[in-house]
Amino acid sequence: MWIYLNNKFVTDEDAVISVFDHGFLYGDGVYETLRSYGPRIFMRDEHLSRLLRSAEAIGLTIPISMTSLADILHEAMIRNEVGTEQRDAYLRVTVSRGTGDIGLDPALCPSPTVVVMANPLVPPASHLYETGVNVIIASTKRNLPSALSPQIKATNFLNNIQAKREAIAAGAFDSLLLNWEQHLTECTISNLFFALDGTLRTPALECGLLDGITRMVVIRLAGELNMHVEEGRYTVDQLFQADECFLTNTTMEIMPVTSIDRRPVGDGTPGPLTRKLREQFLVIRGR
Repeated sequence: MWIYLNNKFVTDEDAVISVFDHGFLYGDGVYETLRSYGPRIFMRDEHLSRLLRSAEAIGLTIPISMTSLADILHEAMIRNEVGTEQRDAYLRVTVSRGTGDIGLDPALCPSPTVVVMANPLVPPASHLYETGVNVIIASTKRNLPSALSPQIKATNFLNNIQAKREAIAAGAFDSLLLNWEQHLTECTISNLFFALDGTLRTPALECGLLDGITRMVVIRLAGELNMHVEEGRYTVDQLFQADECFLTNTTMEIMPVTSIDRRPVGDGTPGPLTRKLREQFLVIRGR
């Protein structure tokens, strides 16, 4: 496997960073996850723009232009023989503060560490799109936005990991996190949508959730399909009354949720709005 590390491609055996890298010591860094459909990277520019915004938000200067980074992503796919008509690619760009003396001062790190990886995409099992998945309501709460903006895709993922541990312990697909006001936010790596009273609803960004790229695409698609979409503050009780529900992210696209805390959503099968949106998504993604 070939990995881009600080200005050159190296084998995975040689892809080594220092134990003094502040990404390792403090989780001081940002990242983006992308995927390809064949050789085409889905919403590439939008992902790279968000990476740049995340870096700017923590005062981190990425030492590569976004144009060059796009070229590196494509070269990583070629070198690793992914992003082909037979094999979609899973891509990750990570930028840490870099190597420096121990301490929290960012000035201790003169040069960021940049890593680009391209692996074969391993999508969720196909049957899950027909049966739907179960999620639970986590006891772990979403971080306060005033403490750490959810729009920063930070490499420090402990808030999400704690919620994921709850899902694993419960045998669930994922956990849904509530915020400090007990309003719905998102799952550990995906955004939430649900249909109630004829309206497609998704938690508003001010509730403390990531402005997901696929979330944005789904809101646009729903509008094109003349669905009424509302972003707002919602409770667990409202979610329990939903007729249908689904999750969105880059790698799993639109995943139906058919039970929440083991309670069926609607009739316990993927709903018509979910199916219609997924069908349209499969068209626009380029397949």
